[in-house]
Amino acid sequence: MSTWQIILLVCVAVLVAVIATLRTRRKDIKKVAYMMDALEDGELNFRFQDKNKFNRTLNRIRTIFEKQRQQHEQDSWTKLIRVLTHEIMNTVSPIASLSDALSKSMDEDGHSELDVKAGLDTISDSSKNLIKFVETYRELSGVARPVKKAIDLQELMDKVISLDSELLSTKGAVCTYTPEESDLMVYADEGQISQIFINLIKNALQAGAKHINITATLTVDDETIIRVANDGEPIPVTAQEQIFVPFYTTKKEGSGIGLSLARQIMRQHNGSIDLVKSDPEETVFELRFR
Repeated sequence: MSTWQIILLVCVAVLVAVIATLRTRRKDIKKVAYMMDALEDGELNFRFQDKNKFNRTLNRIRTIFEKQRQQHEQDSWTKLIRVLTHEIMNTVSPIASLSDALSKSMDEDGHSELDVKAGLDTISDSSKNLIKFVETYRELSGVARPVKKAIDLQELMDKVISLDSELLSTKGAVCTYTPEESDLMVYADEGQISQIFINLIKNALQAGAKHINITATLTVDDETIIRVANDGEPIPVTAQEQIFVPFYTTKKEGSGIGLSLARQIMRQHNGSIDLVKSDPEETVFELRFR
């Protein structure tokens, strides 16, 4: 075999190896892209064949995410059960103790040293509060499926601010909408999304805010990001990780479902809502629409 033939064979072998590597690399890139899409959508029911080290590495990453999700779900359920137990026990305990006291105070003729009417009124009020609590839970667990349509953000914010205008005026506060780009739109259920913003504005006013500024922008990944900032009292650090837990509230008059309901609505829109900042300067909630 001549020298030039040997060189040609080596070149062909190298070319074949390069093509095979590029083809394999292209397949690996597709696998990574598929895995990232699945993880972003919260779908972890995929698994690659364990035929090479790269596939095994991807499967290991998937297992790590699955363990983290299970731990997060367990933590969420633990917090929810703790709050539910606390609320129910706070309502049922007075009913039980008062009923027992009234029963023991009765003599054989049905007379009692205690004020029976007042006791029964207290039992009735507590029972109604428990019913209201259960109805609130039913509201939280029964969010309707969103009916989505294209919504102009400027029009949506004008409506929201208009609906809250009387409350804003009463509190001496101002709410503004400042988009970084014109003609921004989201594909969403107008009623559900409006409720989120109305709740965020109400929370800000309850925190003593005088300035509420809503901004919106479009990212290079075509995500619409809306930020709701206010200058009210900051959320306590100890509460910042709990505010999205159902029935958790730092306010006496609060039901504790507003933010948890907002998160549930955003998830049904394939989006998210998070507290990104809360300090003496400002409190900022961020909504992402994908």
